[in-house]
Amino acid sequence: MPDLLLELFSEEIPARMQRRAAENLKSLVTNALVDAGVTYEGAKAFATPRRLALHIAGLTAGSKATREERKGPRVGAPEKALEGFLRGAGLASIDEASIVTDPKKGDFYVAVIEKPGRATGEIVADVMPEIIRTFPWPKSMRWGTGQLRWVRPLHSIVASYGPETEEPEVIDFEIDGIRSGKTTRGHRFHAPDAFEVRRLEDYAEKLEKAKVVLDADRRKDIIAHDARNRAMALGLELVEDEGLLEEVAGLVEWPVVLVGTFEKAFLELPDEVIRLTIRANQKCFVMRDPATGRLTNRFVAVSNIEAPDGGATIIAGNEKVIRARLSDARFFWETDLKASLESRLPKLDSVVFHEKLGTQGARVRRLEALAREIAPLVGADADKAERAARLAKADLPTQMVYEFPELQGQMGRTYAELQGEDASVAVAIEDHYKPQGPSDAVPADPVAIAVALADKLDLLTGFWAIDEKPTGSKDPFALRRAALGVIRIVLENGLRLKLGARLAVANPAMAGNDNALAADLLAFFADRLKVHLKEEGARHDLIDAVFALDGQDDLLMVVKRVEALGSFLATEDGANLLAGTKRGANILRAEEKKDGSTITGAPHADHLVEPAEIALAAAIDTARAAIRAALSREDFAGAMTALAGLRAPVDTFFDDILVNAEDAALRLNRLRLLAEIREATREVADFSKIAG
Repeated sequence: MPDLLLELFSEEIPARMQRRAAENLKSLVTNALVDAGVTYEGAKAFATPRRLALHIAGLTAGSKATREERKGPRVGAPEKALEGFLRGAGLASIDEASIVTDPKKGDFYVAVIEKPGRATGEIVADVMPEIIRTFPWPKSMRWGTGQLRWVRPLHSIVASYGPETEEPEVIDFEIDGIRSGKTTRGHRFHAPDAFEVRRLEDYAEKLEKAKVVLDADRRKDIIAHDARNRAMALGLELVEDEGLLEEVAGLVEWPVVLVGTFEKAFLELPDEVIRLTIRANQKCFVMRDPATGRLTNRFVAVSNIEAPDGGATIIAGNEKVIRARLSDARFFWETDLKASLESRLPKLDSVVFHEKLGTQGARVRRLEALAREIAPLVGADADKAERAARLAKADLPTQMVYEFPELQGQMGRTYAELQGEDASVAVAIEDHYKPQGPSDAVPADPVAIAVALADKLDLLTGFWAIDEKPTGSKDPFALRRAALGVIRIVLENGLRLKLGARLAVANPAMAGNDNALAADLLAFFADRLKVHLKEEGARHDLIDAVFALDGQDDLLMVVKRVEALGSFLATEDGANLLAGTKRGANILRAEEKKDGSTITGAPHADHLVEPAEIALAAAIDTARAAIRAALSREDFAGAMTALAGLRAPVDTFFDDILVNAEDAALRLNRLRLLAEIREATREVADFSKIAG
C-alpha cells in the first residue's frame, strides 16, 4: 500500500509552536483524507526548527465511487423548498431529479448523486493548498510580495507518494509560487545544499547525514543523555528540567552538549535564583553537587553546531551573558535584603488585586482575619497563622520577584528565614500558594494549611461575589485550581472543615441561610470534587447522591460516605436494594404525578394486613434507628450494614404484595410504605441520583 511523505521547509519555527504544529498537520491531513474516503494504517508527524514533516503509511490507492439517493420534497412543493433541495443535491435544475410515487405520501423528487472514485494523489493535491493556506499558527506573517501567511517564510514543499516497491511520485500542487517536489535541505551551516528524498526511511537517513535529527523526542533523549554523562564525569548531577528540555530540543536540529562555568561567588545567591537566571536568559541547564544538594558553578549549554574549536567560543559567549545576568540578580538580592518584609507592606496598598476587589493590601488584611479564624480548626497557632498571612504577599514588591514572578512565595520564605521569622511562618509564606497543579504537593504544616485555605477561599468567594465565575474553557483567575486546591488540602490532610461556615466568614456576601451565592459556590466545589474523585475511580453519580442531602459541606465526610456507599452497592444486598428502591420510587412517581401531590405520612398499623408489609414496616423502623445511630458516630460502614437489613423485606414485599390494591385505604398505606423506604435510604444518600 502507498505511503505519503510531506515536508514544509521554512525559516526557524518558534520552539513553543513546533509540537502542536506537527500534530495539527497530522490531524488536518488525515482528517481531510478520511473525509474524502481514503483510509490509512498509521501516521506520524515530526518537527525541527526549520521543518514540519508528516508520514502516512498504508494508504488506500483512492476513494471508492459512491451512489446516494437523496429524497426531496413532494411534487408541487414551494419554490424555496425546491431550491434548497437542488442546492443540497448539487443539481442544476429539477429536471435532473427523478419522480418517485409512494402510495401513502404521493409523488416526490429523488436525486441520485453519484461520485466517482478519486486517486489518493489527486485528493492530496486538492486538499494541501487549503490546509497550508489556513494552517492554525498562533502567529503568522507574510513576506515578499506573496499573500501566503506562515509562521516564518516558507521555502519548499516535499510531497512524495507511492508504494515501497516502486519509485515514488511527486504529488504536484502549488501555493503562492511554491511548487511541491522532492527536494529539501539539511543543517543550515553543516549541510546547506539541497538534496532529493524519496520516502521516510530515505528522508530520515539523508537528514541525519546532513546533521539534522528529525524526531524531536530523539533530540531530547540525545540532550538529556549527553548532559547527564557530562555531569557524571564531573562528579555532579544534572538538574532535570522537562520544560527547558522540550524548548531546547526545538531550538536545535543537531544538538551538541557543552559545559561552562561561572564565578563561585554567585553561589551565595539562592539556588532557584541561579537556576532561573541561567534558564531564562541562556536556556541552559544547571548542575548540583549530590553530596550537598546545592548548585555548583557549572552549567550545560546546548549548541546547534559542531564548532571547530570544540565549542570554546560558544561557551565563552554564554559565560559572559550568564555572568552579567547573575550580577544583576545579585544586585536585586542585595537590595531586597536591605528592607524587611514588614516594611514592604504599605506598598501593597497601591497594588491593585482586582478593580472590584480592591488592593493587595486590602486582601492581605482579609487573609489575616480568615487565617486566624481557620487556624484552630486545622491545629495551627492562631498568632502564627495571622502573622504568616500578613507577610504572605510581602515579597511581591521585591525586585527579585519583579524580575522573576515565578519566585513569589519562595523568595518570601527565604527573606523571612533570613529576617528571623518563625519557621512555620516562613514555610507558610511559600506553601500557601500550593498546590499549583495536580502533581504539586499540598501544604502539610498547620500554619501553611490555614493560610493556604484562607488564600483560596478569599479568592473564590471574592470572584463569586462579583460574578466572575469560570465559564466553559475560560478560567482567567484559576478558580477551578483554587477549588481543587481546597479539596486536596482538606482530603490529604484529613481535615474536618464545614465549608459553608467558612465561606460566610471569608465573604459577608456568602452569609445567611438559603444563600444562593453560597449554594452556587458549594455546587462548584461538588463538581470539582467529582473531577478529583473520578480520577481515583469514584462514581460521579454517588457523589451527586450524597451531595443531594442537606448540609453536605464537610468534604472529608462526603468522601467517606461516598466510599462506603460504593462498597455497599458493590455487594449483592446493595445492588438488590437499589433495584427495589428504584422500583418503589417509580411507583411513587407515577402516583404522585396523577394529582401533583407528594405521598407522605406514616403508614397506619391497622392497615398492614399481609405478613410481608408488616415485616417491611418493622424492618424500616429498625433500619432507620440503626442508620441514625451509626451516622451520629460517623460510622458510614455501619449505616450501610443497617441499610442492608432492608434488602430481604423489600424483595419479599414486591414479590408478595400488590401495591395498587383496589381498596383505596390499603393502596395509600402501601404507597406510604414505599415512601418510608425512600426516606430511610435518604438518611444515607439520595438513591434516585444513582445509576442502575
